[in-house]
Amino acid sequence: MLNTVFTMTIALYFLSTLICFADAAFKKDTLHKASLILLFVSTALHGVYIVWRGIVARRLPLANQFEFATVLSWTVAIMGIFFYLRKGKHMRWILYLGTPTAFLIQSYAALQPREITELMPALKSAWFGLHIGSAVFSYAAFAIAALFGGRYLILKKKNDDEKQLRQIDTLSYKLICFGFLMLSVVIFSGCIWAEQAWSTFWNWDPKETWALITWIVYAIYLHQRLRMKWQGQRMAWFAMSAFIFVMFTFVGVNTLMSGLHSYA
Repeated sequence: MLNTVFTMTIALYFLSTLICFADAAFKKDTLHKASLILLFVSTALHGVYIVWRGIVARRLPLANQFEFATVLSWTVAIMGIFFYLRKGKHMRWILYLGTPTAFLIQSYAALQPREITELMPALKSAWFGLHIGSAVFSYAAFAIAALFGGRYLILKKKNDDEKQLRQIDTLSYKLICFGFLMLSVVIFSGCIWAEQAWSTFWNWDPKETWALITWIVYAIYLHQRLRMKWQGQRMAWFAMSAFIFVMFTFVGVNTLMSGLHSYA
């Protein structure tokens, strides 16, 4: 039954994505309402799936790549809805970007093993929820910031409204600030957890190393923004380019490298 609910979430995200694309092309209110309703339904069902899996597993559903990806997909969808509701219908493009992204991440999750397994001894810690939960919020914030960067570049090419460009630029910056804070929590809580589990704060494990590299990349973004006063187009490109490091940390390390975090 759990697998059926999971498959339904993918199908609903896909249908919502198709209607979003149709809405973007034809700008019909009926299409927009339909895509919004479908997104609400798929996100709600997705939330039910996550809670249900957690109940069955008797733990937070964040113990492996499948669970992390599906929770990340849900978080991206929730963030997209949040910004849409806050900024209003004139920013419906948020749904055009957020919905397909949630669908793609959920599709990636579908490629991972879905078995519910016992936690490894190293994962049975009070730091489990804080460390991995912060990573979910961090990656989701960076993903939405990258999408905002792409939107900025599209509008800039059209010489669109400067007020809207500044708004998008500011939102992307705030998201990266939040994501950077969450990634800092990931690294520092991971250090404490590693010392408890393996008697060392840092192992230069591939996941640790690439998380640190990603942290440095976004630290450079914040430095350029705050000290060098970079903004606008350069920061939009930076937000999009920096997300490549997030994707490699999330997908590439698990696919291409082995280490202490291979279970994740």
